[in-house]
Amino acid sequence: MAQTTKAGFDGRVRPATAADRDFVVSLVPRLVEFGPPAWRDAAGMTRVDAEMVEKNLLGQTPGTAVFVAEDAGGAAVGFIHLVTRVDYYTGEEHGHVSDLIVAGAGEGRGVGAALMAAGAEWARGRGHRLLTLHVFAQNTRARKVYEKLGYAEEFVRCTKVLG
Repeated sequence: MAQTTKAGFDGRVRPATAADRDFVVSLVPRLVEFGPPAWRDAAGMTRVDAEMVEKNLLGQTPGTAVFVAEDAGGAAVGFIHLVTRVDYYTGEEHGHVSDLIVAGAGEGRGVGAALMAAGAEWARGRGHRLLTLHVFAQNTRARKVYEKLGYAEEFVRCTKVLG
């Protein structure tokens, strides 16, 4: 049954199942569409991300979750992959968005915001005070979305290729 979420998305967000595997894995290449840094191997990034989300989709790692967004017609239009991390400075566990991917058909429809709201609810339900994420500096579109949703930059990671 479709529902309009707080984010304005006309659909629903639900826990992923093994039946969502092909859909979820098919979206992973979108993570590198923005153009990762030249020293990153896009194919290798895609392979690792696909392996991790697939492993956690099948419930093989405690403290993880995958949710799928479906539009009003029941078509899957995106997913969020969540993990539990520990803060370096405080030792406090918190939720972390490992992956958030919206299918082309879901862009501009509030799918990402609905998935992020589900991620925040998951983290709150686990007693976490924080929900974090990483985003590549070049991924300006995603950075704008996260800023609009109230996320603030905390660290800037600098990399020098030594090869």
